[in-house]
Amino acid sequence: MKYVINKQKLYSIALLSAAMILILVSIACTAPYAYITNSGSNNVSVIDTATNKVVTKVSVGINPYGVAVTPDGTKVYVTNEGNDNVSVIDTINNTVTATVNGLNYPYGIAVTADGTKVYVANKGNNTVSIIDTTTNTISATVDVGSNPFGIAATPGVTNVYVTNSNAGVVTVINTTSNAVTATVSGLYGPSGVALTPDGSTVYVANQTAILSL
Repeated sequence: MKYVINKQKLYSIALLSAAMILILVSIACTAPYAYITNSGSNNVSVIDTATNKVVTKVSVGINPYGVAVTPDGTKVYVTNEGNDNVSVIDTINNTVTATVNGLNYPYGIAVTADGTKVYVANKGNNTVSIIDTTTNTISATVDVGSNPFGIAATPGVTNVYVTNSNAGVVTVINTTSNAVTATVSGLYGPSGVALTPDGSTVYVANQTAILSL
């Protein structure tokens, strides 16, 4: 596994690519959509990526930030910082069908490749909560570093990578045991995080310094 530092900040946009996930919008056709959180207006914009137009907006909680889509494209999970909860959007009719409570200033969010778990970074208490997508309840909580920010899950349902901006580290959580198996240090205010499609490389955005590779 290689770790690559990137100075560009990553934003919370969940994209349902035509090559990856297709959402059924009618019996006759399918179309890809992107879901974007609007923190200032407490909603999520749904964009048709074929036309690049907003087709609807879904009201969620206060100050939505993180957003993640299940692999089958049926659900979108949105973190609401102001409510300490996560909204669950049904993508068939674009309505909130469930709310997961018990979070603490939730920020980054990621869904495992098999769609069974959602990992949420709690900036308020330095933990990561794991949501069972079958019941939409919290099944476990993992202690991580100070001020967890971003989360990314490997395509092989093996690890979750969590940036801890105050600690300057990335925490690696095994998705089977939900235990911390490694810590990557030497970072500077790590925030956004993303993986390559094959899961071999992790890219991390540093807020407080630019490193020479």
